[in-house]
Order: sequence, then structure tokens, then C-alpha cells
Amino acid sequence: MTEAITMTTPPALQATVGSVLREWRAKRRMSQLELALDAEISARHLSFVESGRSSPSRDLLLILAERLAMPFRARNRLMLSAGYAPAYAETSFDAPEMSGIRETVASILDGHDPFPAVAIDSRWTLVQANRAASALFEGIETVMLKPPLNVLRLSLHPQGLSRHIVNLAEWRQHVLERLQVQIEGSGDPFLSDLFRELSAYPASGAPKAQSRHSLLAVPLELRMPGIEQVLRFISATTVFSTATSVTLSELALESFYPADPETRSALMQLETSWSNR
Repeated sequence: MTEAITMTTPPALQATVGSVLREWRAKRRMSQLELALDAEISARHLSFVESGRSSPSRDLLLILAERLAMPFRARNRLMLSAGYAPAYAETSFDAPEMSGIRETVASILDGHDPFPAVAIDSRWTLVQANRAASALFEGIETVMLKPPLNVLRLSLHPQGLSRHIVNLAEWRQHVLERLQVQIEGSGDPFLSDLFRELSAYPASGAPKAQSRHSLLAVPLELRMPGIEQVLRFISATTVFSTATSVTLSELALESFYPADPETRSALMQLETSWSNR
């Protein structure tokens, strides 16, 4: 069965409208003129907004946020910086009104058994996990499994799953590259701190120049206790593309699929043993 962990959110950082807009223009490598043209306003008007000489309307800020492809959380920060109410609701994943979403997520994860699948938030905090994923956590130091459980930390920490990862150097490089892309897109300082932490973890050997999987995807290769063969997985991420809340927009389902017939067969056999318990 799936397990749930509460998602928490830090308070929004105080900032001015101009500083937030400049921050996100820099992230998107857009000049004032480019953003003004996209938003169909004059560059002079945008300059006045950024300098604080003009007070932008709520509608204008929503347009600018859309053109800058700002995440919902960042859009709320922009609204607050101008004295407006947040544009998007943020509700705890464990709140009663989220019961339908929790059931949907649990159904998707449980339906992925006997292959591992987890639900995570934008900071890689574990929200739910199916039975197959939970089985991979068996034998890991208890201190590593205390909530809030960060799945990237769990995978690369010396006391975590890393001791079972056969291609640790290759997987570590994949994780760090993916995290770097996310940092550039979100601007979340928490992720920057996480990147520095993960980068400091040891990794034996060097990433392979090219593997038999390299033209398809970087595999996660695990040698788990009690299983003779190496388990090889490729992963896929699912998001809720029509989300209208911060919580749901930041939720992602990470599903792991067998990368070879041997792994599929081994997991199917494990499912039989689970059912007999």
C-alpha cells in the first residue's frame, strides 16, 4: 500500500516587484524589451514597473509571470511583492479537500506494482510510495528513512541506497545534471543547497563514456540483498499538466520500469512472494 508524508512549504521570501521580475528575466535570459514585446506593453512601462515608479495591475503581473514561464509558487511570490493576494491556492497534501487527489495518486502508484513508483514534491520529498518502492528501502539505515524523506539524498547518501547502486558514478552524474536543470527553471535556493550537499557525497569510479543503454536512457542498476541478479530500471516522470494549485503543480510521479527481461521476471517473482505474505 502507499505511504503518505506531509508536504511543508516555507514562507514566501520578501521582495519587491522589480527585484522579482529582474530575477526571472535573468533566469530566462530576456531583456526588458523582449519581455515588454511578449507582454504587449511598452518597454518604458516595464522599466517603470521594475524601478518602482509605476504600480502594476494584478492582470499585468499575471501576464508577465506567464510570459516568463514562472512556476506557480514564484507567481504567488510576485503577487505578494506587489501587495496582492496569491494567484494560486496552496493546500497541504494531507488536507481533506485533497482526498480525491491522494486516492488518484495512490491508485496510479499501486497500479504500477510490481515495479517501483513514488510521488514526490518539487524538492524531491517523498509524498507516497508503492509497495515495490518501499521494498527497495528495506535494510537502509533507519535514520535515513525519517520524514521528511528526500529521495535524492536517500539515493546518493553513503548510508542510503548508494551502497546498492552498481553504476553509482553514472547515476550520480545523471541525478546532478537533472537537479541542475531544475534549479535553473525554478530558482529554488533549497535545491541549490541540496545540489551542493549531493555533490559532496562520494562516488566510486567515473561515469561510463558510453553504455549499452546510452542511446535510450541512463539506467538505475541495483544489486539488492536476497536477489542474485542486478536489477536495471529506466524511469519516467508524470506531472499533472492541468493543475491550478501550487501543491498539485509541484507533484510528480516517478515510475521505474524494467530495463531488461531479467529484471521484469525477478520483480514478477517478488510480487508473488509479497502476495503470499
